[in-house]
Amino acid sequence: MKPEGGRTNEIDPFAFNSDWLRLLYNRWTADFAPRMRIAILTSEAMPFAKTGGLADVSGALPQALVEQNVDARLILPLFDQIDRSLLNDQVVEGIRVEWRGQVHTVRARQSDAAGAPAYLIEAPEFFARPNIYGYPDDHVRFAFFSRAALALLKHLDWQTDVVHGNDWPCGFAIAELRARRRYDKFFETTRTLFSLHNVGYQGLFDPKDLWWLGFGDPPDSDDFILGTTASALKAGIIAADALSTVSPRYSREIQMPDQGHGLDWLLSARKDRLAGITNGVDYNVWNPETDPHIAANFSADDMSGKLECKLDLLRRFNLPEEPKRPIIAIISRLVSQKGYDLIRQVSGSILQSGSFFIALGAGAKEYEDFLQRWHDMAPRQVGIYKGFAGEPLAHQIEAGADMFLMPSLYEPCGLNQMYSMRYGTVPIVRATGGLDDTVEQFDAVSGAGNGFKFQSYDAGALLEKIREALYFYARPQTWSKIQRNGMMVDNSWSASAKKYVELYEEVVKF
Repeated sequence: MKPEGGRTNEIDPFAFNSDWLRLLYNRWTADFAPRMRIAILTSEAMPFAKTGGLADVSGALPQALVEQNVDARLILPLFDQIDRSLLNDQVVEGIRVEWRGQVHTVRARQSDAAGAPAYLIEAPEFFARPNIYGYPDDHVRFAFFSRAALALLKHLDWQTDVVHGNDWPCGFAIAELRARRRYDKFFETTRTLFSLHNVGYQGLFDPKDLWWLGFGDPPDSDDFILGTTASALKAGIIAADALSTVSPRYSREIQMPDQGHGLDWLLSARKDRLAGITNGVDYNVWNPETDPHIAANFSADDMSGKLECKLDLLRRFNLPEEPKRPIIAIISRLVSQKGYDLIRQVSGSILQSGSFFIALGAGAKEYEDFLQRWHDMAPRQVGIYKGFAGEPLAHQIEAGADMFLMPSLYEPCGLNQMYSMRYGTVPIVRATGGLDDTVEQFDAVSGAGNGFKFQSYDAGALLEKIREALYFYARPQTWSKIQRNGMMVDNSWSASAKKYVELYEEVVKF
């Protein structure tokens, strides 16, 4: 039965609403469209092995990509210190690696502990050692890893859209894959992204070793040569289809002589293929509301637990339980890059301010000795832990401190300033690299800003910002505003992962 005008009350199945069509199309593309396949190669990744921020990034990015509907898989060496309980029962056997005129057969252990499929190359000859780095044959070890990682992809018959290598240990893989595309159909369409986390570490070795590493013939051998040495980083930069760094500002800084470490000319020449994507923070791990490592959980809406964390931190370092006194903290490698020469110059003024100072890290003997002398001089103000005590203590410092110091000479991205903000610990940083991109100077007039930053690499400039932070710390209402400003910033991996997906989509077009 039809009403007047000949219209029917039934819905015309062909008269689709455009919004409904869009929803249907989006659902189809999510469920049926081919997923991009990304292999992430790294020398370290959480929760398996860590010496620095590279591990945090390499461990968090694959899971964030999986959440973006990307088929992301992680490949790294199986080092001795990796907890075998993180591995599952699945093993990839019989991976054939051509190496120095022979075939080495290795296997890969599997794990889902990083939130994405991970393959750990088991080769005791190269990786059964107490440390991840620091051996004369490091270039040999990671050249083998790179070749084994590519052999694994072929063994799995997993034709990857993009191989994403990280830092100099993976420069060998980027260089080899470019060469492979000339004669190996399996890698013919595979593209490469090479991420530079710290250009200061270049994987230098004797050029004579290029022959038996498999890179002895021009033009491949020429790409490694840097003055009188060979550089795995340089070769990766030249061979990669695209490059990325871990913050927009750092991508510009490394094109200048003072931070390019001898490669500024090359990075400037490739600037059309160079992107800067700020690292994210894994809030499943770094979240004061759920963190199992800290004395009490807290949030931006209820900061009461932070006081308990502060008291717990003072007890851990055998410092007086005087919570009204500010705690200034630092967690870093003890190297000049991290600004320890500036800290040494202002150490007396920090003591005069009445602040506590807590440091966690290991590195150069001169800075370890400085911290020890400083502690011995003022054991009731200075707490130190020389070495890396694992994740729990780092979390306890972030949760219990009032201010976090990062006066770096250069800092490609930095993660601790973002961890600190999430925990209501106010960062004091030098405006370089990712520190400049992520920390906003507090403005007392507008109430905007989440930290304090200085420009010149100068002890006086650092001390001025410490004093400025202490001034506002003495005004609790203003200090709470700065803390909450930082805690409300979204530095999650979700936004960063979306930018990586966009970059991968561009790379596959090259």
